[in-house]
Amino acid sequence: MNSTETFAGTFYGIGVGPGDPQLLTVKAIDALKKIDVLIAPKTEKKSDSVALSIAEPYLKSSVEIIFRTFPMVKDFAASTEVFETYRDEILQLLRGGRNVGFATLGDPMFYSTYIYIFRLLEPCGVKIVTIPGVPAFLAIAAQIGRPLAFGNDILAIIPATAELDAIKNSLDRADAAVLMKVYKNFPEIVDALQTRGLIDEAVLVSRCGLDDEKILTDIAAHKNDALNYLSTILTRHNHHD
Repeated sequence: MNSTETFAGTFYGIGVGPGDPQLLTVKAIDALKKIDVLIAPKTEKKSDSVALSIAEPYLKSSVEIIFRTFPMVKDFAASTEVFETYRDEILQLLRGGRNVGFATLGDPMFYSTYIYIFRLLEPCGVKIVTIPGVPAFLAIAAQIGRPLAFGNDILAIIPATAELDAIKNSLDRADAAVLMKVYKNFPEIVDALQTRGLIDEAVLVSRCGLDDEKILTDIAAHKNDALNYLSTILTRHNHHD
């Protein structure tokens, strides 16, 4: 890719927060009003985009929406083909002088698909503006009145899709923990929390800030429930009670 090439358009990575459109930053709203094309990530199983539904109130009427499905990857370096195709599509739009936005739930630089596109676009000489957003676990903590960490507490942010031993080790070492994407191995997560005395302090929130938000405080009683992908657990040891 020719890094000396010039592009008339700007690429915006926009964090739209966890679900409530009112949690978008002023900077995010300003960017949404500037873009001509919005890349709206969606899952393979659904035709809609949660990120788009949050951003939509702030988009101009003429904006073009492009839905794209982004695969889950464990080794990005070995699985770049789809992302390279999307990169080339974005570059073509930028060459034409169009401002392109990529809307992502939470924060663009935090466990986000945006990171893969960003890494591919960065060497191309594109003007990139990345706008932070509110991660779901911060919105959850504020909503349920749960401070995440006190004083010198160590807070672990754990993707529940990681190896179970790694999850257990993190829970053992931290004073408080955020467990993200617990939909996949929820029963094992519940067992790990129970074994460590963390279950009574655990709160699970699914689809925070959206109309169908769900809050569970009796997590063990729901151990075998099917969870939404956007499910997060906050828990801590009772050091401050």
